[in-house]
Amino acid sequence: MKKRFGIDIDGTVTCPSSIIPYINKEFNVNITLNDVKQYDLTHVVDCTEIEFADWFLKSEPIIYAASPLAKGAKEVLKKWETVHDLIFISARGPHLLEITKEWFLKNALQFNHIDLLGTHNKIEAAKNFQVDIFFEDKHDNAVMLHEECHIPVILFDTPYNREPIPNGVIRVNSWSEANAWVDNWLKQQ
Repeated sequence: MKKRFGIDIDGTVTCPSSIIPYINKEFNVNITLNDVKQYDLTHVVDCTEIEFADWFLKSEPIIYAASPLAKGAKEVLKKWETVHDLIFISARGPHLLEITKEWFLKNALQFNHIDLLGTHNKIEAAKNFQVDIFFEDKHDNAVMLHEECHIPVILFDTPYNREPIPNGVIRVNSWSEANAWVDNWLKQQ
């Protein structure tokens, strides 16, 4: 049975540590993903939120163009692309659409649609695309998507999203675990 999968990009399809080398270089720090205990990255550098936002705005095209895939993502997404609609819904700004499409092409990943919102609020997009399930790395997004859209949300575990989750938000450690959960879920549909 064909389903519509809503899928976040950064930290979900891309490796969650993609930005770390850029932060280390720019701010002369030596952090790892395990040092990032909250989604807001300003706590790991010595600068103001405005300074960090300015740096990120200038750097995001470079970071996004070079982001490595999360381990196992390509294999699972390749399996799903022939069976389901893959709708990528991201907080990236719309001005990054061409860079994002180029990244998908470079990584040989298919998509039915890419929606770059420019905001972390993905509820309206998930409803508009009538997604049946969502894949996310940001804790509050996962919880809100589940509660507002009444769909299962797969939350990819990272050090920055370990707050408690309600039933219906499913924490996984890998794309392989996500695939196994989805296979079981599809059998019950």
